[in-house]
Amino acid sequence: MPDVPVIIVGGGAAGLTTAGALRQAGVEAVVLDKDRQIGGTWARRYDRLHLHTIRPLSGLAHLPIPRHLPMYLARDQLVAYLQDYARRFDLKIVAGCAVHKVRMEQDGAFPTWTVESDCGTWRCRAVVIAAGHYNIPVVPEWPGRDIYSGTLIHSVGYRNGRGYAGKRVLVIGAGNSGTEIAAELVEQGAAFVAISIRTPPPIVPRDPFGMPVQRSGILLSRFPPRISDRIGRIVARLSLGDLTRYGLKPPAWLPYSARHVPVIDVGFVEQLKRGCIHIRPNVARFTTTGVVYADERAEEFGDVIAATGFKTGLDELLDVPDVLDERSFPAFPSGHPTTHPGFYFMGYTEHLRGHLYEANRDSRRLAGIIDHYLRQFDSAADRADRQGIARRSQ
Repeated sequence: MPDVPVIIVGGGAAGLTTAGALRQAGVEAVVLDKDRQIGGTWARRYDRLHLHTIRPLSGLAHLPIPRHLPMYLARDQLVAYLQDYARRFDLKIVAGCAVHKVRMEQDGAFPTWTVESDCGTWRCRAVVIAAGHYNIPVVPEWPGRDIYSGTLIHSVGYRNGRGYAGKRVLVIGAGNSGTEIAAELVEQGAAFVAISIRTPPPIVPRDPFGMPVQRSGILLSRFPPRISDRIGRIVARLSLGDLTRYGLKPPAWLPYSARHVPVIDVGFVEQLKRGCIHIRPNVARFTTTGVVYADERAEEFGDVIAATGFKTGLDELLDVPDVLDERSFPAFPSGHPTTHPGFYFMGYTEHLRGHLYEANRDSRRLAGIIDHYLRQFDSAADRADRQGIARRSQ
């Protein structure tokens, strides 16, 4: 059973920046990742994917993204940066190693942790869960789904809109993936594109009045959430206009008070205003040729793309009590201690400041916390050894 100081579960951006920050602090860590290539989760995303956050504020700990790259990195550029990051810091990554269970081996002031994986069982003094949000695609069990004769896929299986030219397509779900996919379907020549929305999201422009929304998000995060939400709504209204005129209802939640990332517009609003994307209510059930909405209106579609989100899978991964909330999300903030010594989360902070920006900051903080904890752990172990020697010598 390999015995290492720190195990990081997950080799995405959050896991890599944690390993890099720990390496900079002189702490040895091993990253266990189910992917066989670094950046694999990003590499499998749809072709047109770009970061919604800007290059200067999207780098990982202690290694900025090179300045020759564009302000908004494309998918493959980010993958190359993540791979270069792992090489530069000479990170210890065990690829193709899915983790199945994490549990405490012994309780007490300084417990040890057991990590069961495809590549054996590991034991460590500290474990960081950086497995990410997007582990298990969720496709609701709509009535009639089994009799639908068209093609139904989750957005995780979508690559580009070229194969949908001339077709009638329904996108279910209006998050960032759903709205971006809907816009690309129009651009690639789909005959008819509709988007089904259960909970209307807030939509913000990526660069309102020439300023990246990430920068304004960092600025507004210094104010109380209700004030930030009010300012954000005014800016969105001035830059995007009144979207209720095009069938989109007012948002059911607001970013700063809900602590959730809004839809960042990269083409959806333009296509909506042109009448190329049609807003539809929540899907109630499927038929053989299409769907019936909550208002009992029926519509035919040959293809349906479910941008209906993911489950974290943490409830199945963790045999650790009282660390998850009712959604199976971490009950503790990323980069901070939990109620279990040596157990931490990383990469689960949601904010307009940006996932990578938050992961960078959180990982630097966490590296200091873990370094201090391991020193305490080692001191306690040394005291126990000295006491044991003294007892044996009596």
